[in-house]
Amino acid sequence: MRAEAFEELFEREFGSVYGYLARRVGPELGRDLAAETFTRAFAARKRYDPERGDARPWLFGIANNLLRRHYRDEERRLRALARLDARREDTPPEEPRLADALASLPPEERDALLLFAWADLGYAEIATALEVPVGTVRSRLHRARAHVRAALEREEALDG
Repeated sequence: MRAEAFEELFEREFGSVYGYLARRVGPELGRDLAAETFTRAFAARKRYDPERGDARPWLFGIANNLLRRHYRDEERRLRALARLDARREDTPPEEPRLADALASLPPEERDALLLFAWADLGYAEIATALEVPVGTVRSRLHRARAHVRAALEREEALDG
């Protein structure tokens, strides 16, 4: 990929990569990870095969790999958010429960679910980003949805 083409890719996709990362780890770390994503992508741009088509899933794959190093912090942040939101009167009751449910997902399932929900990637794009078959994405999303649904139902039953 030429430097000019990479510049266009950066201009077009930085916001979406940053938005996804900021939702996962907060704005400050999200900005750092987005910058690191594009730094790594720029370094690897000559190895990028244009036959792969859209570079968006490739970028999200790099971003997701960077996130893996931050899972412990993410889980702590989600659990802390749930505790704080549970104390706020203006927070809908399902938000802390959802944060807890997301934190309790296995990382592979959480990746698939959040790439789908927060990055707006389709199944094939998620498969490319995570370097797994589409069938694996479908399975992970199915398990993640079932896990979150069950966790929310358990919480509701405990509160009810």
